Amino acid sequence: MKSLAELEAIRQKVSHGVNMRKDDHATRIVVGMATCGIAAGARPVMNAFVEEIAKRNLEHVSVVQTGCIGMCRLEPIVEVMVPGEEKVTYIKMTPEKAQKVVAEHIVNGRPVKEYIVGEND
Repeated sequence: MKSLAELEAIRQKVSHGVNMRKDDHATRIVVGMATCGIAAGARPVMNAFVEEIAKRNLEHVSVVQTGCIGMCRLEPIVEVMVPGEEKVTYIKMTPEKAQKVVAEHIVNGRPVKEYIVGEND
């Protein structure tokens, strides 16, 4: 990906199946997209979450971006917030790790411990 236009084209392609609006009952996946996150590879990580959620036709899951989460050395950082549960912060994410987080945490309700802050940082 070399431009914002390419990113927008990808977002448009997959967003029809992903609820990007605020839903109080939705699981929220928040990707740190400050300059430190982007430099560490957060854009492909965010795209992987969006694509995997769309591929699985998951409803009540929103993918949003935020600025700096505050732990630059651990970027890309992703926070997963499931209603009624504690927030889980994943670190040093990759697109492949994002796919596993969707499969294990989002679909099956089992956080992927080896990617969680404090477990392996």
